[in-house]
Amino acid sequence: MSKLFASYIIKDLELKNRIVMAPMCMYSASDDGKVTDWHIIHYASRAVGGVGLIIQEATAVESRGRISSNDLGIWDDSHIDGLKRIVDTVKSNGAKIGIQLGHAGRKCEAESEKIIAPSPIAFNEEYRVPDEMAKEDIKTVVEAFKAAAQRAKQAGYDVLEIHGAHGYLINQFLSPVTNKRADEYGGSPENRARILKEIIRAVRDVWPKEKPLMMRVTAEDYVDGGNHPDDLAELINLVKEYGIDLIDVSSGGVVSVAPKAFQGYQVKFAEIIKEKTALPVVAGGLVIDPNMAEEILQNNRADLVFIGRALLRNPYWPLQADYELSNEANWPVQYERGRLRKR
Repeated sequence: MSKLFASYIIKDLELKNRIVMAPMCMYSASDDGKVTDWHIIHYASRAVGGVGLIIQEATAVESRGRISSNDLGIWDDSHIDGLKRIVDTVKSNGAKIGIQLGHAGRKCEAESEKIIAPSPIAFNEEYRVPDEMAKEDIKTVVEAFKAAAQRAKQAGYDVLEIHGAHGYLINQFLSPVTNKRADEYGGSPENRARILKEIIRAVRDVWPKEKPLMMRVTAEDYVDGGNHPDDLAELINLVKEYGIDLIDVSSGGVVSVAPKAFQGYQVKFAEIIKEKTALPVVAGGLVIDPNMAEEILQNNRADLVFIGRALLRNPYWPLQADYELSNEANWPVQYERGRLRKR
């Protein structure tokens, strides 16, 4: 069997394969952040299609932490029932599921919200200038992540992912481009990582120790003076002892600079993070070819591979990948008659 379709165990969780669906915002929630039928169909389709681990889109820990007014929320107990519908449907169709807890910070575009950030710097001329966070604001956000983790536990998620990437709030603290604070939350790497450390510790107080805790990171800011893979490895090493089990390696989003994207363009970043932190990593970045995914794993460049846009185009990408690689994975019994077979 190909390595892409080999099982993977982390903590008490066993994945049937190493295909991870990357978290991708659907902008389809109700105005109060609640799940709609779209989410049920969307995630269930990828579970039926053979994904091993689905990471649900960024789900806001505060109303002001939404990217848009139609993002999913987990800031209130009223969100739990809808989220549990996603969890139960995905699990009943053979996949494991994680939730990405996020806070947009200065990139919140919900017009009704007052936006916050480590420093009062707008993302670009089209965005509002955020309020600089007071220490009380920082404490409130840390507690919001903790409460969200408790709700995620109640909803039954297998994995929890802290969103520390793509220029959102945690990433805004980690990057020297967006964090110009002069207090204990700015300046040195230790200070810029302080809020992340506090969030991890708070989340781990309520998230079961036997369940994996992931973190998504932006390994490359694509701007002078920003973070690069070695910098991110240093920041991760400052906080990993507080309970991080797996790093999901992405890039960009801190400034309005589009990276030069090509197939596998972020995989090298994942290799560096893996080597310098000694933590397992998820790699990706326009990985659309099953043979590329297999090469990444066979050469130990990463432990898992995330697939994003390819799964939007084709919910059954894993079934097609199985045909191209080993043709040994189990297909849904309902689809067995349509199975592709090599002669």
